[in-house]
Amino acid sequence: MTQPFLIAEIGINHNGDFELAKQMIKDSKDAGFDAIKLQKRTIDLVYTEEDLNSPRESPWGTTQREQKEGLEFTKEEYDKINNFCNDINIQWSASAWDTESLKFIEAYNPSFHKIASPMLGNKALLRDVSSIGKLTYISTGMSTLDELDEVVEIFKTSGCKFELMHCNSTYPMKVEDANLNCIPMLRERYGVNIGYSGHETCLVTVCLVAVALGATSLERHITLDRSMYGSDQSASIETKKLKDFVTAVKSAPSILGNGEKKLLDTEKPAREKLRKVVK
Repeated sequence: MTQPFLIAEIGINHNGDFELAKQMIKDSKDAGFDAIKLQKRTIDLVYTEEDLNSPRESPWGTTQREQKEGLEFTKEEYDKINNFCNDINIQWSASAWDTESLKFIEAYNPSFHKIASPMLGNKALLRDVSSIGKLTYISTGMSTLDELDEVVEIFKTSGCKFELMHCNSTYPMKVEDANLNCIPMLRERYGVNIGYSGHETCLVTVCLVAVALGATSLERHITLDRSMYGSDQSASIETKKLKDFVTAVKSAPSILGNGEKKLLDTEKPAREKLRKVVK
């Protein structure tokens, strides 16, 4: 069993502050994650004017527009993120919520793309991502199998390598709703690698079970402090716990072993002392 690919999902937990994002990127690298991920939206394409003008209290104002614009980074800030990730040698990408955002992120030549669960109904975006041809991780939250069939067909038809990520789109998710037996089911149904994108509050239990069931990638939301402003904060791992998470996850393959039952050298002293042979 190989180690799962570990993605630290910063998402919008940076609250529009580059320095917060930079610290989370550094903490993810130090902990042993393979990649970090953000989210990118072109606000006026993703939301209606009515939605954007509706009331919402936030640190940036009293409307949805002010809140959502406050969570978006500028081109200059993305340049700094790209440079910092390159400097410390950690992969990065961002879930694009629209085609313009996809073009924006692709200009940085990320090693992979990511489709967020809400975007599975945007067939034009799915076709645009698949046409690029890069490895794409696809979250499967709030979806039916019929809907996933359509998504998989788009990517298989294009020849784009992809990996589905089993996901429950509840923030936070109750562990009893994880339904991790979907991992082998999806792998058998589609014949591709299956990962897991989690929103639970526990540190690592669900992810360890996911790895035991064959998950080849893991994505967890992260934050500096779960008490910070934001709808995703409560479903995130605080960065001070990331090393414990990675250590536990990376121990899973050796704990599972190779499935070959044999007498181990470490057992021999106990065998010599305790085993009684009675014929």
